[in-house]
Amino acid sequence: MKYGYVRVGSAAPDIKVADCRYNADRMIECIKAADKNECDILVFPELSVTGYTCSDLFLQPALIESAECETLRIAGSTKGLSCIVLAGLPVACGAALYNAAAVIYDGKIYGFVPKQNIPNYSEFYELRHFTPFPKRSKTISVRFGDAEIPLGNILFDCSDAMRGLKFGAEICEDLWVADPPSTALAKAGAVMICNLSASNEIIGKRSYRKNIASAHSGRLICSYIYSDAGARESTTDMVFSGHRFIYENASLLAEAEPFARSGVIYADTDVSLLMNERKNTTTFHEASYSFIETVRIPLRAREHARIIRKYSRTPFVPTSKDDLADRCSEILDMQAYALRKRISHSNAKTAVIGISGGLDSTLAMLVTARAYDIEGLDRKNIICITMPCFGTTDRTYTNACRLCSSIGATLKEIDIKEAVSRHFTDIGHDGSVHDVTYENSQARERTQILMDYANKTGGIVIGTGDLSELALGWATYNGDHMSMYGVNSSVPKTLVRHLVKYYADISDDDLRSVLYDVLDTPVSPELLPPENGAISQKTEDIVGPYELHDFFLYYFKRYGFTPDKIYFIAKDAFRGEYEDDVILKWLRTFVRRFFGQQFKRSCLPDGPKIGTVSLSPRGDLRMPSDADPSVWLRRLPE
Repeated sequence: MKYGYVRVGSAAPDIKVADCRYNADRMIECIKAADKNECDILVFPELSVTGYTCSDLFLQPALIESAECETLRIAGSTKGLSCIVLAGLPVACGAALYNAAAVIYDGKIYGFVPKQNIPNYSEFYELRHFTPFPKRSKTISVRFGDAEIPLGNILFDCSDAMRGLKFGAEICEDLWVADPPSTALAKAGAVMICNLSASNEIIGKRSYRKNIASAHSGRLICSYIYSDAGARESTTDMVFSGHRFIYENASLLAEAEPFARSGVIYADTDVSLLMNERKNTTTFHEASYSFIETVRIPLRAREHARIIRKYSRTPFVPTSKDDLADRCSEILDMQAYALRKRISHSNAKTAVIGISGGLDSTLAMLVTARAYDIEGLDRKNIICITMPCFGTTDRTYTNACRLCSSIGATLKEIDIKEAVSRHFTDIGHDGSVHDVTYENSQARERTQILMDYANKTGGIVIGTGDLSELALGWATYNGDHMSMYGVNSSVPKTLVRHLVKYYADISDDDLRSVLYDVLDTPVSPELLPPENGAISQKTEDIVGPYELHDFFLYYFKRYGFTPDKIYFIAKDAFRGEYEDDVILKWLRTFVRRFFGQQFKRSCLPDGPKIGTVSLSPRGDLRMPSDADPSVWLRRLPE
């Protein structure tokens, strides 16, 4: 729990309808197994103690008394365990019978949450047996066993174990209505909602059920743990499948396939992430409600050695091939239509691009071609300038030329060796010293040419730098750092590669061939002389692997994770790919460079925001240029 993780489980044990003792035995087995798996909160289905389909047997005192007796036995079995349990049962209170969830911990029942929305349509006729708890009614007290237990709208507070850990519960139909009880609970502070359900299967209902829960968890910025009655519940005209899932802020963390074997699915949900999201989403407003009672549960904190949660090594890139193709198409359209607007608004006669044969300039050219096609412009007015110098290799030069020919753009070659050498003489620099002056003079000479050529042709300079380079400050100030519109400024390096590959796969053979060779070329600024004709300066050898830096950037900027937490999840995500000390080395580099290079981002040219992570000083990152990184670096081990 040090990093905000809470292990939750959703269980659907085999049951026998109306056999409370048998059901309690199975539930106790699940609870003990869950506690061994370090589960902090375990959710059972609706009316799990009796079975949901007991029908008029709910009117029999024998069943209600048995349910009470077995629920007390379930509670007793949790003594000494560190797992909160939510079990479904009928609870009698005067003339009313409530369909309720019992919240149990360490041998004690802390409260009952009654169902508020009782379905009485189609195959459901719960009003025949159960009383709906009045919405927004204050909590009442119910005698259960030898104790008085609160029943009603309850917020369960486990802040003793983790700051901000509060949860609520609702039952099945409560989720499907226009104003679910969980809305008020979330606004009152619940970051986790548990749903005990008995939702029967009909065609299409599974996906609809997931869509509702996903959207609801996203709208409330919470985790949603859903447990549906298992296949053994099926009787008469109703079929149940034990469909269970766990969502976190609209993202699916775990799911049991319908009709899967009984048992528990687990996921580690991130409470600190949810709290940070709520803090940053200024339209999420907390509220206090007089009808919601807070009950504290003294949950004991656990330290999980490993997390039950998968973090993609490439969080900017969808894992599904179909999703990736759709994402690439959408991004290229966003870039192209944004650039089209700038071209149209500025009445630009040309689009001028510095073409190097590398990934970023290739993507910028492809986007520009797409924008020209949308606007119905002649691609010949895309002016690509290749500017060979000391570090240019035959491979990248050839690819730049082939790319322009395949696209139908106009290619200009301006060799800058003589101009840069003259500049070295002017400033008194020894050209044999391959330092930052040697490198940056080339980058600034290229930018000067691009800007002046754009003026000469009545055009604009299209920037090529990507999001990953901006995060690391891997750009020459007032060199490749500057343009009149940066089409790649919100695209991370790991995604640039996929965008170029997507374009290659939908292109003709000539263009596909050159794009695939660009993809195979090492990432390099090509500012140092080649070695034996090959690229000598490889970016990732200098600043570190981009897949690591993109991983760091995503969780640092998108969710505000601390460096030590990023290190914790990176070790798990990249296990077997990078040694821990390698991850730590490049994470330190990321933090230092991210803080130290902010001055470059403070004066970025415009560029389209295409994802949730952007470093634009006008939008998503208002950061002082001279902030000290010590607070963040001290979070990392020495």
